[in-house]
Amino acid sequence: MVYFIILVAAIAIFAYLVLSMEAFGAEPQGERLKRMLKSENYKDKQFQNQSFTPSVAEGYSMPKIVFNFFFSKKDPLLKPLRAIPTVQTDLKNLPDHEDVFIWMGHSSYFIKIDGVSFLIDPVLSTYGSPFKFFNKAFEGSDLYKLQDIPNIDYLVITHDHYDHLDYPTVKSIREKVGKVIMPLGVGAHFEKWGYDPEKFIEENWDTAVRLKDNLKITFTPARHFSGRKFHRNSTLWTSYVLETPTKKLFLGGDSGYDTHFKTIGEKYGPFDYAIMENGQYNVAWKYIHALPEDVIQASLDIQAKNIIPVHSGKFALALHPWNEPLQKVTQLGKEKNLHILTPKIGEILDLNNADQHFQNWWE
Repeated sequence: MVYFIILVAAIAIFAYLVLSMEAFGAEPQGERLKRMLKSENYKDKQFQNQSFTPSVAEGYSMPKIVFNFFFSKKDPLLKPLRAIPTVQTDLKNLPDHEDVFIWMGHSSYFIKIDGVSFLIDPVLSTYGSPFKFFNKAFEGSDLYKLQDIPNIDYLVITHDHYDHLDYPTVKSIREKVGKVIMPLGVGAHFEKWGYDPEKFIEENWDTAVRLKDNLKITFTPARHFSGRKFHRNSTLWTSYVLETPTKKLFLGGDSGYDTHFKTIGEKYGPFDYAIMENGQYNVAWKYIHALPEDVIQASLDIQAKNIIPVHSGKFALALHPWNEPLQKVTQLGKEKNLHILTPKIGEILDLNNADQHFQNWWE
């Protein structure tokens, strides 16, 4: 009995020490929590989706999903057999008059538009988790290093999961960031990591914020969840509408399919470009990560002229072949006469040239 008590105590101490790591961030408190409590999306001590959203689809169970993830036979193409092809673009010396999108792998990307720079969900670590040994990046996909990041007008975060909000990255680029745009509650992490709260644009869905040079960003719904510890949905998740004097962009964020896409399209569309999360999916969790056919329908719903699929190409967070998301979304897009843009990591996508075509580099 004594040994059992010692074992339990040791496990408890270990868990406490692990969860005290800086990477886990902080829970919202004080004025931030008061703001959250006033949100119509915050009920029963957590944020809510607009529609009922179970973690696991009908006919599946979490124990079965976990067992399959760790112990089932893996697809031989779960990870690429060779290094991911990339193009090294110097982010620090892009001309101000050029409007560009540059994918950095998974859901990380850089946008420079009307001379204003945005860095979205940057994960420059070689792992997509709080631990270096878990969710390692594919060979070649970690093209961009911390020293490659220029000064950024706006760091944009869609939600606080580790494959979107990477502690080592945001900690290291802190002095390069002008403002941080993020959904309610996420500022608690940044404040713990040494960011000045005066830099925060931390808002709820349906909030529009004027940015520099007559740009505007609006926080729009997504169907997902959040959390870096055990307190699920303690922070909000979001998509964004980014408007310039000449263009409209939809920044999708992680989301399962739902009616919010059609609502966003009717209210803010049509969009010149939509950056859509496409990858790390499974029928078992289709309510929180869209399947490729759902990505296509969502793109139609929001009235997107050009679709840029992301959320693949760097980490294996699901059990499908690493290149399946791009294969499926491009094929389904052709069937619907949609313009799907698939640049390599680091390859320039000119936002002033809608007639671009890219190689099927994943084949």
